[in-house]
Amino acid sequence: MKKIMALATLALAVAFAISPAFTAPFTGFSENQLPIPQIDPPIQPEGYAFAIWGLIYAWLTISALYGLWKRADADDWHAARIPLVVSFAVGVPWLAIANASAIWATVAIIAMAIGAILALINAPERDRWLFQAPTAIYAGWLTAASWVSIATTLAGYGIAFESFGWAITGIIAALITALTVFRVRRTAPEYLATVIWALVGIIVANGTALLTISLLAAAGIAALLTAILTMRTSPTA
Repeated sequence: MKKIMALATLALAVAFAISPAFTAPFTGFSENQLPIPQIDPPIQPEGYAFAIWGLIYAWLTISALYGLWKRADADDWHAARIPLVVSFAVGVPWLAIANASAIWATVAIIAMAIGAILALINAPERDRWLFQAPTAIYAGWLTAASWVSIATTLAGYGIAFESFGWAITGIIAALITALTVFRVRRTAPEYLATVIWALVGIIVANGTALLTISLLAAAGIAALLTAILTMRTSPTA
């Protein structure tokens, strides 16, 4: 069973990495996907930030390959592989889902994020750079991306707030989620660093045009950096 799971992890990691080649590019929900079109919503990072997917795909594939080669029977790797496989399985068709339905894309990316976070929490203590680090970056980006999707979709259906209000809510919710996960897995600063990457992208996207959003993102960066530095200086870390 463990070897089968290790093989499934590699197969799905590869399928996940190559899936963009078989799907139309996704640059945000199109005008006809939401009743209130959300073109360049303020919670969405600048386009360059999405280049992190190249690093995520490559590192996760390397991790899965090493896991099959050297840790196929390892109990500590197996415990974390199970939720990771679920996340990958949803991630393979995600681009196609996102191009078809904002609601189902949001449901799917939440499922991906939950799987990635559970994999991070259960990540083995050994092989830090071959399991925890790539999983942390993956989970960190999905934490940010899931709240972007939630905020954009709810704004697109006119629920509670417009895009500005959902941007504020989504950033705060992403920060709370990130800090909560980090409290459980305090040895993974890469997780918070990736959320910081997303917040920088939000600042670049909004600049001074939406200064409140940029300032909130900057305050979030400060909070996450403080959490990382506290972890590094803690005698129990």
